[in-house]
Amino acid sequence: MYFARNAISLAMLSLSALLPDGSVAQDSGVTSISSVAWLAGCWRAEKREAGSGEQWLPPAGGTMLGVGRTVKNGKTVEFEFMQLRLNDAGKLVFIALPSGQKEVTFVATAVSTNSVTFENPQHDFPQRVRYSLQPDGRLDVRIEGMLSGVLRGEDFPLKRTPCEALADQ
Repeated sequence: MYFARNAISLAMLSLSALLPDGSVAQDSGVTSISSVAWLAGCWRAEKREAGSGEQWLPPAGGTMLGVGRTVKNGKTVEFEFMQLRLNDAGKLVFIALPSGQKEVTFVATAVSTNSVTFENPQHDFPQRVRYSLQPDGRLDVRIEGMLSGVLRGEDFPLKRTPCEALADQ
């Protein structure tokens, strides 16, 4: 009886960490870099010119490293170096260094088996970055936040692709 009562209490406590969308709150102990390993690989931008997309290295040494590139008229017009890691407080963070801008850190606020949301309320724009792996294998990336007093967002649909497909053809 004692075991059953404790098992039920533990199950209730675990369920209380679930957010309405089925993701797990960051404070529930989901702080391992392996929780976002599904992001590793090459992703071609579906609504951008060939060569545009992201590439993420698999977890190693407590980090995942990524790079993004946007190509227009055959030239790279934007790029971004990215890093996923645990910060000193043990929180999963997304560190972005976009072309021509300062580095910015976003802290994970929700992590599930197929999505992760990072937030930084003090950043100008965006304040939220979300990666969500879809059942069909596509990756939806969304950035959003307040810009000039208006809530704005932009979606970046990506499709898993062989890394060679991100090169000039």
